[in-house]
Amino acid sequence: MKRAILALEDGTYFVGYSFGAEGETVGEVVFNTSITGYQEILTDPSYKGQIVVLTYTQIGNYGVNPEDVESDRVQANGLVIKELSRTYSNWRARKSLDEYLKENGVVGIWGIDTRALVKRIREKGAIKGVISTKDLDTKRLVHKAQNYADISELDLVKEVATKEIYHWKEGDWDLFRGYSNLEREKPLVMVVDFGVKRNILRRLVQEGARVVVVPPEDAQRRVEEVKPDAIFLSNGPGDPQRVVEGIRLVRAYMEKIPIMGICLGHQIIGLALGGRTFKLKFGHHGGNHPVKDLRTGRIHITAQNHNFAVDPDTLKEVQITHINLLDHTLEGFKHESLPLYCVQFHPEASPGPHDAFDLFREFIKLSCT
Repeated sequence: MKRAILALEDGTYFVGYSFGAEGETVGEVVFNTSITGYQEILTDPSYKGQIVVLTYTQIGNYGVNPEDVESDRVQANGLVIKELSRTYSNWRARKSLDEYLKENGVVGIWGIDTRALVKRIREKGAIKGVISTKDLDTKRLVHKAQNYADISELDLVKEVATKEIYHWKEGDWDLFRGYSNLEREKPLVMVVDFGVKRNILRRLVQEGARVVVVPPEDAQRRVEEVKPDAIFLSNGPGDPQRVVEGIRLVRAYMEKIPIMGICLGHQIIGLALGGRTFKLKFGHHGGNHPVKDLRTGRIHITAQNHNFAVDPDTLKEVQITHINLLDHTLEGFKHESLPLYCVQFHPEASPGPHDAFDLFREFIKLSCT
């Protein structure tokens, strides 16, 4: 077993063992509380620029398959776990997590006290770190972490967003047939890809939409070409204030076309309405976050993955629809008079609970009016 070190910018370091690719990686260290779903987490574009710590203790025991992916590659900068399963067992598995990370050139470390690491992040807040298998000098590694750019300074959306327009027809996964292929006519939903998860696209198709995905750079021009019935703003990585194309798009069309946003899309809508966003201490990442729908009183257990939030006190002419029951941050709102609404959490799950699937149905109905 090859030695590896995780060093944090505050001088703390953890000694463990290497898995996945050998080398060195740097990023903002965040933790995810999901018990399963490591493949979906790793391929979620929202994790670009981040090193993910999984709080569940044993990882890798069901292997990796070609279907449970949220993009075409691993997006996280690195992976930190407590215990790496030496064997895997699942009828859909094709390879081990170790092999998968090697193929994608992603550095991982296992065998460290992840509970102590998570406590450190909770106390200090989001913190930069380095995983290395080639440089074991802790002082040098701490210095590298300290000199890594803050995630707010990075234009991460450009690294994960599509460069070409494409159509999406894949729906839900079936036990006997795999993913369905569905032909839809109306409504036509234009998804602006800031780092979209595939299960968002699947849910839109499954609920009846015809989906076309466009790059963010020329989204305004694409609206005139595509002539969609509705616009959907996707999730994505980094600071929403850097996504000026999305903010301009919302301001240009919010009085003309129904618009929905998830996660980064939610934050972009907040900024377009004149609101303010701020960075959370250590973010919300996991599949067990309780959110209250203020319209119905129903509690959803939700999947979450974001570092930034919208300040509700800076919004005008909106109805607050959802709040986080752990810290009372804003989780959803709709405009009082315009067909414009959004949620901060991930109703598409993958991984996570399916409590909020009906939000996609609500959007499709709005798109048909």
